[in-house]
Amino acid sequence: MMQLPKPDLESLLMLSCDAADADRELSDRASTSATPNADSNAPQTLLQSAADQITDLKSPLLEKPVLAQDSFGGEDKENKLPMFRSEEDAFEVVTDFSNQDLASQRPAFLVGTEADQMKEFSSSDLESGNTGLELEQGFLPVLKNRNFLTLWSGQVFSQLADKVYLVLMIALIATRFQSEDQTISGWVSSIMIAFTIPAVLFGSIAGAYVDRWPKKAILVATNLLRGGLVLSLPFLFWLTKGWGSVAGLPIGFGILLGITFLVSTLTQFFAPAEQSAIPLIVERRHLLSANSLYTTTMMASVIIGFAVGEPLLAIADAITANLGWTAVGLGKELVVGGGYGIAGLILILLNISEKNRFSANGVPNGAGAIEQPHVFADIRDGIRYLGQQHRVRSAMIQLVLLFSVFAALAVLSVRLAEVIPEIKASQFGFLLAAGGVGMAIGATFVGQFGQRFPHYRLSLYGSLGMAAALLGLSLFSAHLWPALLLITGLGAFAAIVGVPMQTTIQEETPEEMRGKVFGLQNNAINIALSLPLALAGVAETLFGIKAVFLGLAALMVAGGILTWYIATRDK
Repeated sequence: MMQLPKPDLESLLMLSCDAADADRELSDRASTSATPNADSNAPQTLLQSAADQITDLKSPLLEKPVLAQDSFGGEDKENKLPMFRSEEDAFEVVTDFSNQDLASQRPAFLVGTEADQMKEFSSSDLESGNTGLELEQGFLPVLKNRNFLTLWSGQVFSQLADKVYLVLMIALIATRFQSEDQTISGWVSSIMIAFTIPAVLFGSIAGAYVDRWPKKAILVATNLLRGGLVLSLPFLFWLTKGWGSVAGLPIGFGILLGITFLVSTLTQFFAPAEQSAIPLIVERRHLLSANSLYTTTMMASVIIGFAVGEPLLAIADAITANLGWTAVGLGKELVVGGGYGIAGLILILLNISEKNRFSANGVPNGAGAIEQPHVFADIRDGIRYLGQQHRVRSAMIQLVLLFSVFAALAVLSVRLAEVIPEIKASQFGFLLAAGGVGMAIGATFVGQFGQRFPHYRLSLYGSLGMAAALLGLSLFSAHLWPALLLITGLGAFAAIVGVPMQTTIQEETPEEMRGKVFGLQNNAINIALSLPLALAGVAETLFGIKAVFLGLAALMVAGGILTWYIATRDK
């Protein structure tokens, strides 16, 4: 008599797959021969033994009863499901074997951080040992993913180039256009407007195209084109030297505005393509860690870009001067344009598998595979989708509130620096840097430990933490170290809100809708960034900084409760 293995999940899985192989072999034999052989009962016996073990698989592996439908069409009966978490840990693995699963060699393992994060494993997962019985957590599984490492490396250079680009614009204005009796604010404001307008105008439109075009081609082309535009500046300045001005605006500065507008327009395509690519190359259960690395990199690039941008450009100018390239004037532009160019070259190595429309290298699969988008119809589809998907919509609302708070903080930090005796108003950047450090810390925490909690619970905790930090700022706005610690905490809790909400949008949105949804998200966030910049200063003047911080705290509490309510209502 055959000795059956101990009834644990791993051995049971192997036994079930063996039984399925034997059962299929029996079917093949039956189709080629009308006379059964003497061994025909063995596979059926093995299959029945596996089924008996499944039926007897009870305590000590099992923790709570769940009503499940009998696989053979019978009445509901009480089955025991192996649980790998308590309710607080919010993690469970559900196994469900049916006769059809065994026959097709596809036992269904459902793994996730909550019910909405389940993943079905196919036979290829079983062959590779990826059964999800031991869920890898933290950053290590993501860092083992070569495609993600490629995308992440491209993001590093692209994000740094984005941040240093603004420093480059300020340096070019100061050296070429600002006179001694002028302030630089008016020039910089014009550049910022040129950078913001494409985000408001083209965010949703770009998302519609991103859904129809291969993501890899968009990622590579947008970076290479942005790099080329920046590197063309010295030549354009040389070409237009001495051309004078139009309506009081120097031709050279008009070129700066035009290049900035084009760079920002290309960024509107790059951003949704990058967000849409992450779920295509990262397994669902690792999306939280991937987005944590993405957010950490973005925050680090803000700090590093603004901190080292000016000395980095000065070093580049010194090097080009030593090489005798002063006539060309390519030092500063080479840093930023080179950053975009390196990002584009790295992303050529990316391998994205998109649903039936493109091969791995982005070539269309068959004639007519790429359908030109009906832009406004696609935008309406995205809006309709958001109207139907409560969880995606609430996650987006949370992100809009989050960015609104930080946009307001960017304005209020100047006032904070003014009322804090230990620093000057011009040193408000220290306060913003503290927020960036906090976000990097919070994103690291979420990436390492966030899989233990449902997304809506992280959002609620983070929202309440942000509200507490804002309340503290209203009380200690005139003290340097408490303000720095509270802003750091605000950034950390913001990451605990932002990373899970971004992951929720990626998980809940189907591939063919991601570009539209992320385009609409970019539109909403850019508007959310613009309005507080205009209103926060006015509100602070009318009501005082304490009242504004209290109002922002109330907004975050409302957003966290809304997300929690919608998530628990849909369970």
